[in-house]
Amino acid sequence: MVKEIERKGLPVVHLCTVVPISLTVGANRIVPTVAIPYPLGDPALGPEKEKELRLKLVKQALQALETPVQEQTVFSRD
Repeated sequence: MVKEIERKGLPVVHLCTVVPISLTVGANRIVPTVAIPYPLGDPALGPEKEKELRLKLVKQALQALETPVQEQTVFSRD
């Protein structure tokens, strides 16, 4: 579905826990997340730290969305 949305001219960021799957399906902008049961969080961190983690991942996705790409790009999880 990611490729079809992009074919219509809308850039897409694929937030994922398993990067090889995203590469296989052809996602152009890939942002690795935390883990399969908690892709955008980590309950072991506690509420404040988890909020910081989520904010960081969303900001990274927005930055990836603004980045022009010509081929599949995996954005590192800094």
